[in-house]
Amino acid sequence: MKFIVDAQLPPGLARALREVGCDAHPVREIGLREANDSEIWNHAIQQEAAIITKDEDFAERCLYNRDQLVIVGLRVGNTSNKALLRWFMPPWPKIMRRIELGDRLIEVS
Repeated sequence: MKFIVDAQLPPGLARALREVGCDAHPVREIGLREANDSEIWNHAIQQEAAIITKDEDFAERCLYNRDQLVIVGLRVGNTSNKALLRWFMPPWPKIMRRIELGDRLIEVS
């Protein structure tokens, strides 16, 4: 599965995911740094990619939309990039399992 890391998250998150075998790219690498939510959403659908984000608008949109888009919502306050990776990477296998089981909205807190 492909993953798009939204703009509020560090590009290092995509690098960390690539290191564990995922196809992950921050929005700025794919020309969507200044894109609005709809543009990112549509790109994710076209690429069959999940969106990893802190933006609650994506979670809300996922609940009311029939698209088969997966949203991984991070519910964490401002933190250093290093701390974010220490927090996010340990539960990654469980997140992937939920995606494999068909969950479309996964909130990590």
